[in-house]
Amino acid sequence: MEIFGVPLMALYSQLMLGLVNGSFYALLSLGLAVIFGMLNIINFAHGALYMMGAFCAWMLLTTFNIGYFGALLITPVVLGLIGIIIERFFLKWLYQVDHLYGLLLTFGLALIFEGYFRSKFGVSGETYDIPEILDGPVNLGFMVIPKYRLWVVFLSLIVCFITWFIIEKTRLGAYLRAATENPKLTQAFGINVPIMVMLTYGFGVALAGLAGVMAAPIYQVSPLMGSHIIIVVFAVVVIGGMGSIVGAIFSGLGLGIIEGLTKVFYPPLSSTVVFIIMALVLIIRPAGLFGREK
Repeated sequence: MEIFGVPLMALYSQLMLGLVNGSFYALLSLGLAVIFGMLNIINFAHGALYMMGAFCAWMLLTTFNIGYFGALLITPVVLGLIGIIIERFFLKWLYQVDHLYGLLLTFGLALIFEGYFRSKFGVSGETYDIPEILDGPVNLGFMVIPKYRLWVVFLSLIVCFITWFIIEKTRLGAYLRAATENPKLTQAFGINVPIMVMLTYGFGVALAGLAGVMAAPIYQVSPLMGSHIIIVVFAVVVIGGMGSIVGAIFSGLGLGIIEGLTKVFYPPLSSTVVFIIMALVLIIRPAGLFGREK
């Protein structure tokens, strides 16, 4: 069976590939949205921190013989602590100034991180094997796909849902939103706003680290893996609406699927379709699909 001359199996394969890529876009843009929405910081170091998450998983395996599932637990904690250090020593001085200063600082940090890993490990990349329990194919009835890719989609959806639930439906999330809207009034109610801001940045960075672990078995663990994806992820955040949690999740998954379909029907456009959509969205709705006009 064919659709517009494309075999159905090829269409399913690209849709699945697009969904996997969309899962990474959603996880990374979710971290960016949390950080921008709560801290008003455009975190350009997010791609480098994602790369560091992948390297952390690789080093846990090669140095301490800690496998994939151990890395899924340890790496977000390690990256979260690195995020807390960055927030305490650098970012906390920039909250009252223009967003551009935060962008320039995090861009500089990204260059430093990437340069260090390039000098230490080179640019050829390291391999990271798929864990045995997630290796091999799984038959969905209409198509056969690698089990690990299905796991990536499932795990990213779970993480996205939990993050959305915490921020939108819990008291902690209400405190975070209140601290963003009016920090002085929130602090007057006895809530330690600086600690909340610090932990929020650490959480956003931990999401980047988690995405890095999940990406390690699919892509090569390379110092350049963050810079390859960060521009697309920023486009995803802009399309969804800067700071919008729901926008980051839906636009990440949706754009991954659109990118996959474009590879089937018109491959030359696949690497630019995200930016074309971003330009159209900015013309029609400058605040993004789920963003709010200020």
